[in-house]
Amino acid sequence: MSDSEPDLELLELLRQHIAGKPQVNAEPDTGVLESAEYVYDNSIDVALDMRSCKNAAKAIYSQMQTKSYSPATWAAHELHPHPSKGDKPEDVVAFIFTMDLLNFCFWSERSEEDRFAIEYKGRKWTGYWSLVAGLQRALEEGIPITDPHFWQNEEELTLSTLKHVFRSATSEEMPLLAARLSCLREAGQILYEKFSCHPLHLITSSRSSAARLVNTLASTFPSFSDVHHPPSFPRKKPIRLLKRAQILVADLWACFQGQGPYGSFYDIDKITMFADYRIPQMLNQMGCIQYSPPLETAVQLKRDIPSGSSWEIQLRACSIWCVELIRREIVRENPGAEVNAILIDFFLYDTIKEMEAEGREAVPHHRTRSIWY
Repeated sequence: MSDSEPDLELLELLRQHIAGKPQVNAEPDTGVLESAEYVYDNSIDVALDMRSCKNAAKAIYSQMQTKSYSPATWAAHELHPHPSKGDKPEDVVAFIFTMDLLNFCFWSERSEEDRFAIEYKGRKWTGYWSLVAGLQRALEEGIPITDPHFWQNEEELTLSTLKHVFRSATSEEMPLLAARLSCLREAGQILYEKFSCHPLHLITSSRSSAARLVNTLASTFPSFSDVHHPPSFPRKKPIRLLKRAQILVADLWACFQGQGPYGSFYDIDKITMFADYRIPQMLNQMGCIQYSPPLETAVQLKRDIPSGSSWEIQLRACSIWCVELIRREIVRENPGAEVNAILIDFFLYDTIKEMEAEGREAVPHHRTRSIWY
C-alpha cells in the first residue's frame, strides 16, 4: 500500500468510533439471579448450608420423580383454569394475569379456623388458593373480575365490590384490599393505553421471551416492579427480585405446558424461584438456609420485618440463590433432568402447604406486609 492509498480498515474503525459501534441486540435477562448472588455474597444475616442443600436436592428430585411432578401438575389443580376444562385461551390468560396481579400477602395471625377463607365448591380455601377460589366464584356469579374494562369503571368496581368478590367465610377479610383495588385500577389503565386493553397483547409483545416479558411487566406496571435499593447493599444497580412478574410467566408456561402463543418461552429457564415468605420457610425447615440470632429471634417471635429492609432482602434473595444451587446440584447428579427453578418452587410451595394443613410446620415464616409477594 502506497502512502497515497487509503487504509480502508482504519477508515471503517474511525467511522464506527465517530458514529458509534453497531448495536447488537443482546438476549434479555431479568437480572434477578445476578441480584440474588450479589446479596448472598454480601449477606451477614442469612447463610446457606451446602451439605443440606445437596441433601435437599437429592430428596426434592426423588420426590418429584415419585409424584411425576411436571408443568401438568399446575393445570391439574381443580381451581386453576385450563383449555382442557373448556376455558377459552384468552379467558385463561385474563384469569392468570388477574390472579398474579393480586397474588400477594395472604398470611394471618389467626388460627386456621378463624383466618380469612373463601368458601367455594363445598370447602374453605385459604392463602393463595383463597384468591383463586374468589376469582372463580366471582366469574360464576357474573362479576367480570378479570376484565380490564371493569377495573377502570369506578362506579362498578369499588372497594365494596371487591369486598363482596373476596367475601370471607370468617370474620377476617382479605388483607390489603385497598392495595389490590389500586393494582387493578393501575393495570387496567396501562393495558388500555399500551396493550389494547387485554393482557394477550402484552404477552405476544414479548416475542416468546420469558425474560423480556418479565422486564416489560417490571418497567411498565409499577405494581410488578419488585425492585429495591436497600442502603445496606450499596451499589449502583438495584436489587431485582420480581416475584409476581416471574410467577406470571411461570403460570402461563405451566398452564399451557410450554406450548402455543401464550405458553411457549424459549428462555423459560432464566426464571428463578419466586421470592416470597413460604419458600424461605421451607428451605429453613430443611436446614438449607440459616439465620443470624437476631433474625432467627424475629422470625420465631413473628415480629414484623419491614418490606425492603436488609433482613427481608437477604431472606428473599438468598432463597433465590439457594434454589438455584439446588437446581444445579440436581442437574449435576442427574444429567438431562428436565427440572428448573419454577418446578422446584412449585414443589416446595405445595409441600409446605401440605405440612401446614397437617400441622407439621417446624418453623414459622417471616412476617412482612407487602404487595410484592
